[in-house]
This record gives sequence, C-alpha cells and structure tokens, in this order.
Amino acid sequence: MRFNYTLFNYSTAVGILLSILLCIFIILYAATAPLSFINLPGLVIVIVGTFAAVFLSYPLRDIKQGLRAVKQVFIYESLDPRVDADEISRVAHLWFNRDMLGVEYIIDSINNSYLKTGFQLVIDNTPIDDIITLLKWRITRLRAKEQAEANIFHSMASFAPAFGMLGTLIGLINMLEIIAQKDLNAIGFNMGVALITTFYGLMFSNLVFNPIALKLERRTEQRIMIMSMVMEGITLIAERRSPAFIRETLYSFIAHHDDELQR
Repeated sequence: MRFNYTLFNYSTAVGILLSILLCIFIILYAATAPLSFINLPGLVIVIVGTFAAVFLSYPLRDIKQGLRAVKQVFIYESLDPRVDADEISRVAHLWFNRDMLGVEYIIDSINNSYLKTGFQLVIDNTPIDDIITLLKWRITRLRAKEQAEANIFHSMASFAPAFGMLGTLIGLINMLEIIAQKDLNAIGFNMGVALITTFYGLMFSNLVFNPIALKLERRTEQRIMIMSMVMEGITLIAERRSPAFIRETLYSFIAHHDDELQR
C-alpha cells in the first residue's frame, strides 16, 4: 500500500467551513441575543463530562491511539494500489521464471511490511493455506485496531448529548430553587445553562465526534480493500499462475476498487 499525503483533506476543510458558517448563522441570525449562546458552565459540563465518561469506559492506551488517529481526519491519504499491483506483477514474472535473486532484490526494496511478509512466505515455500491464514489475520488485526479507535468517537458522540441533558437538568433544578425568590436574573442564567448545554451536546456529537468516527471507518475500509488485493496477488503467485493472469486479475480488482470508492 502506498500513501500520498497533501497538507489538508479538502472534504474535512469543507466540512469545517460549513460548520463554522452554520454556527455563525445560528448565533447572528437565528438568535435574538447572540451572547446567549456563550455559556461557560454548559460548555464545561459537556466537554469534561464527555471525556470523563470516555476515560471511565476505555483503557488509557486505546484513548491515546484514538486521539493520535484524529490527525488522519485532517490529512488526505491517497491510496495507490497500482504501485503494489506493479510490484506484485514484477515479482510474479521473476517467480514464474525462477529468478530467485531478482525476487529477493525486489523484496529487500519494499517498504510495505504486509506485502513484504507475503512475498517472504512465498519464497519460503509456505503452504498456501498458511499464507492465507496469516494474511487474513493481519487484516483482522488492522480492522480490530482501527475500529477500536473509531468506537471511541462513536462513544463520545453518544455521551455528549447525554451530558447536554445533564446540564439541562441542573439548570431546571436550580430554577426550581430560585423561582420562589422571583429573581429574574438568576432565572435567566439557569435557563441558559439548561438549554445551551443541550445545544452544545448536539453540536459536538453531530459536527465533531460522529464525523471523526465515520471518517476513520471509511479510511479503514479503503486500507482493507487494498490489503485484500495484495493477499489475492500473493495467493496467485504461490499457485504459480501466469504473470499475465495475475496482472489482469489485479487490475480488475483495482478497477472494482476505484468504482467502490466513488460510490
């Protein structure tokens, strides 16, 4: 698998821009008092409560991995399966002609550990079933690791509205205590806490945490599709299929892969 990076992911940039415009529209045009949407106690309840629940729910190691994965949302990762397909085709040609020195030279120059492992298993004459089992296990491990990272943000997306409701309950309880005093200023402050915390919880859930989780899951799907192509190529080499057949099979896989990504 080859990854080409740019400075920023354009779809993420568009999403952030639209989110900012939405917030500006809500504050300036959909509110009679724009400053009423700024409520520090409500913001603290949602953010601190959400992270507290996450730390109670997951091991520290998983949380660190999840937070490190956030940078993948902002970096454009361009998958280039054709590079791997070309390397597989070259190795297939050399393997078919029993040029072991050429095969070992290419393997030494490969940076993709997954592809390198597959080639090494082939030249070691590992049984095909064992090769497939090991490569599938690598795919399963990658899926489990990256799904765990996405699950953290799915959990945060569910916790944020819940703590927004908690802030609402706190504001309503305080209002019940002061309503007999007829202190309008205190009533207004607690009403703000009651309503704004729910607003904060929904905004963080739907414009921050859920989008991050979905983007990480989409990235995992793309990586697994490429790894599946590599596994298919390695299997065909182990079966000593012709280089032309392997090349056409991989290019057909790539065409289907590109079609899937554009849907």
